[in-house]
Amino acid sequence: MKPRYDLAVIGAGPAGVAGALTASFAGLDVVLIDAAPRPGGQYFRHLPQGFNAQAPGALHHGLDGFTRQWETLRARADVLLGHKVWAVERAEGTVTVRCLEGDREERPRTVTARGLLIATGAHDRPLPFPGWDLPGVLTAGGAQALLKGNLVVAGRKVVVAGTGPFLLPVAAGLAGAGADVRGVYEANGRLGLARHPLLAAGKAGEALGYGASLARHLVPYRGRHAVIAAHGEDALTHVTVARLDSAWRPVSTRTVECDTLAYGYGFVPQLELPVQLGCATRADADGSPVVTVDGGLRTSVPGVYAAGESTGVGGAVLAEVEGRIAGRSAAADLGRRVPPLPRLSRRRERLAAFAKALLEAYPVRPGWQGWLRDDTLVCRCEEVPLSAVREAQDLGATDARSVKLLARPGMGWCQGRMCGYAVACLAGEDPAAPRRPIAQPIRLGDLAAPTRSPLEG
Repeated sequence: MKPRYDLAVIGAGPAGVAGALTASFAGLDVVLIDAAPRPGGQYFRHLPQGFNAQAPGALHHGLDGFTRQWETLRARADVLLGHKVWAVERAEGTVTVRCLEGDREERPRTVTARGLLIATGAHDRPLPFPGWDLPGVLTAGGAQALLKGNLVVAGRKVVVAGTGPFLLPVAAGLAGAGADVRGVYEANGRLGLARHPLLAAGKAGEALGYGASLARHLVPYRGRHAVIAAHGEDALTHVTVARLDSAWRPVSTRTVECDTLAYGYGFVPQLELPVQLGCATRADADGSPVVTVDGGLRTSVPGVYAAGESTGVGGAVLAEVEGRIAGRSAAADLGRRVPPLPRLSRRRERLAAFAKALLEAYPVRPGWQGWLRDDTLVCRCEEVPLSAVREAQDLGATDARSVKLLARPGMGWCQGRMCGYAVACLAGEDPAAPRRPIAQPIRLGDLAAPTRSPLEG
């Protein structure tokens, strides 16, 4: 099949939009594909037309610059929103992207290009604990997505918990939108970057802004504390908060009344598509698998590039810089004249160093496994309790895959996206790169149906 485009970009977040726009400016014929109905990815999450002006000020951080990039890109490239990519293939110098267009009545579509930039971002990394399956318990990213994307406050009395600086903007945003935030509980220390003062200096102002917002709303921020259990019959009514030692073992506990818990322990890069193509991966500073790339964001597969969280979780600014580098590399590899821009690479190095420092400052400690009871669900989709995981290990399971085959964690709707990290830790290993031949749910009839270009009549 003759490729229709020079470059296909998957993901309309900061990395994808920057990469697509850079490649377009260099003269490539570009198509941008994203599953969401609006651009922005998890970070920006554009509100519907006409709502941006009503959003709280905290939601506008960096949005104006992204909006300008997006409007410029729309005039220069084809944009396919509402297209869920479920598979990618590469053969004879052509990349084929297989999509499902639409929401309720999905229609299979294909896009072909000479090159591919993968900028699919990441999702929240939850940890299981007693009661995490109660209504009212959601990830920190989920709470922020409701607020940024729909101006919906997740609850009235909210507790924010987990680890990492992402907890601060989530709590500040909820408090600014009117929620009664009962506390922010950071499982590691509050001054995690104290060992890296030079790297942290550039983010000090942002952190102080969030801190001032929490102080203004009288929100307590506790280090070495975590939510170790959630309680309620039909919905969340209160949580158990523990003061932790350095290994995250509970030292003392108390209860906090709330109707919503927003929690998160970092992020997991979405790697289904690069793994489908055979791109090499490596372990990041926190043990998570990420795509291996060179200085130009080229993967191990010729003609395939990766940018943003798929190469290592580092935030929107790093993602945008990586997108620009990847777009330039794609243009150069396809014969366009692209002058060197060493300051862009140096900026990426500085931002990547800061991202690595964050991972080292806010690790997931093994003590969380002691929060679990035998009846605690490890896999919510298949309702697999900890006791079933331990039974699988007693039967001889020595790794996460064996546990999955014997006890079924990871075989449900989310295909291990929510429980995969926890199961790997319980099995005593780092999480492996996902090997899912189908990246999005698809009907058998769609697999058999002929596909066509989304731009055909």
